[in-house]
Amino acid sequence: MTCSNRRRIPSACSAALFLLLIARPAAAQQPTPSADETLVGQLAGLLATADARRLDAAAIRDALANSNPAVRRQAALAAGRIGDPAAGDLLVPALGDSNATVQAAAAFALGLLKDARALPALLQLVRAAPVADQGAPELEAVTAIAKIGSTGGDEGARALLEIIATGSPGAPPPTPPVVAAALLEAWRLGSRAPVTDLVAFADAPDVAARWRALYALGRLRAPRGAARLVAALADRETAIRAVAARGVTKALLDSARMDARAAVDRLRPLLGDQDAQVRINALRAIGSFRDSALAAAVAPLVADQNIGVAVQAETTLGALRGSAALQALRPRLTSSVFALRPQALISLAQAHSAAGVAAAVQVAGDADWRWRSVAAEAFGAAAGGARAQLEALLADPDGRVVAQALQALQRIVPATDTALPTRARALLAHADAAVRSVAADLLGRHPDADDVDLLVQAYRRAENDPFDDARLSAVAALGAIANASPTGRLGVATRFVGAVPRPDDYLVRRLAADTLPDARDAWGPALPIVTGRTAADYRDVARRWLAPALTGQPNPRVTLETDRGTLEIELLPAEAPLTVAAFLGLVERRYFDGTRWHRVVPNFVVQDGDPR
Repeated sequence: MTCSNRRRIPSACSAALFLLLIARPAAAQQPTPSADETLVGQLAGLLATADARRLDAAAIRDALANSNPAVRRQAALAAGRIGDPAAGDLLVPALGDSNATVQAAAAFALGLLKDARALPALLQLVRAAPVADQGAPELEAVTAIAKIGSTGGDEGARALLEIIATGSPGAPPPTPPVVAAALLEAWRLGSRAPVTDLVAFADAPDVAARWRALYALGRLRAPRGAARLVAALADRETAIRAVAARGVTKALLDSARMDARAAVDRLRPLLGDQDAQVRINALRAIGSFRDSALAAAVAPLVADQNIGVAVQAETTLGALRGSAALQALRPRLTSSVFALRPQALISLAQAHSAAGVAAAVQVAGDADWRWRSVAAEAFGAAAGGARAQLEALLADPDGRVVAQALQALQRIVPATDTALPTRARALLAHADAAVRSVAADLLGRHPDADDVDLLVQAYRRAENDPFDDARLSAVAALGAIANASPTGRLGVATRFVGAVPRPDDYLVRRLAADTLPDARDAWGPALPIVTGRTAADYRDVARRWLAPALTGQPNPRVTLETDRGTLEIELLPAEAPLTVAAFLGLVERRYFDGTRWHRVVPNFVVQDGDPR
């Protein structure tokens, strides 16, 4: 397909793990109609300063005074993304902008900065709006207040409580928008959260307010909220039952000193709920009890028509263990639905170590590296771990399998063991970057000044890797050594910080600044970022994607062609122009051709885009 705002991505995908994606080439994008070059220049300057995380106060101030509200909005977003607290002085006046989208962007940006000095202005914005006029600016202000409160200061918590107090739990719906937003964001406050108020709103007649209060209570894992979450398992509203089931766990009930049987009695009926999300969340909750007596109730759901429910049922049976789990999982190893087989194998190893390890041995020599990787997961999931089988996989020809096996060994081998760090030292020279990353992580957990030279060599070896995991892990391990002893700090300072050039990679510099005491002086500040983009690159992004989006042209769309159908995705250049440009650049390179959904977690996420 070829048209001005739509392109077909050369990738197909599957809702099931490990199913091959069939792809067709992307169609070429037609040229974007000519944009106002003055506007392009203004936007390009904002993109450049935000991308480098370099505050140009004069440029931001001028852009915030621009007659075009689209430019003012982009200036506010840039100021927040830069992350410099000094930008707060520029953003607070923008809360009074004549355009609501600029106000909302300024509030969002202040939330990114998390500077308590902005609280009075944010709270005033919320207070000033009548209920009927509460919209995006006020809602973004509430979120910003909660984010500021998450940093530990009492002022943010008090401000959010003041907003919640303007509503009443017993009032008929609808709840004022800012109150509903405050309920939803209250979890960010942690120990300062207004749990008493959340519990009161968990009984509200307004479904939206009730859901938000229960969501926050579930995120907080607050003992005082446990009884309300359990009661909500029987709510007539599907969304309420789903969020309540997500929040109930055995650990929460124990912390509240509640009898677990009452919660289990409420959870059992949800296994037959008409809504798949409710069933999945109920299965997760039941798994937290680790009670094999519950496996019989869970077992029928491995045949659920919803594949997400079936996968979660397998996962839950692995946690519950026992003979009923074993009997339900064994037949799933030969399921005609491929996505069910890997999780069945891993769960079988959890439920019955001997049976799971025996089944994993059968696929540990499979020609497909994915099955060998699943075998490594299963060996690591078995009670006590199957160390001998995992160590054998460290010699696998595929680095992805080796990395999986080493991660599993890291989990199951006691910290006092000296043999595994020895294996890790050898693997620092592995061809695969992920293996070297895991090996360095392992050595970081056993900091030894004698490993400095090996880790420096690993860091240098990683300089040409296609991704920076191995470099970051080497720096983290060196940081652990430097902080473990004076000898370690001296060795890292002289043989790494003093001998290695300042890294171009911002993430490496930031980690070094956080973990290596001497790097801050030797290498200077982590910012600004060396982006690798030129002024012409930013103008191109602004001209092709951002300016058209700001002047009312349709957003670009992509179509993912999969073996189950097609997915159409709308991209939002006005919100993330550089990300949109980077994504479409990958499409043009056919980067996604033949890739798979490599991670699927029911009720949570599907992930694609990693060719490894």
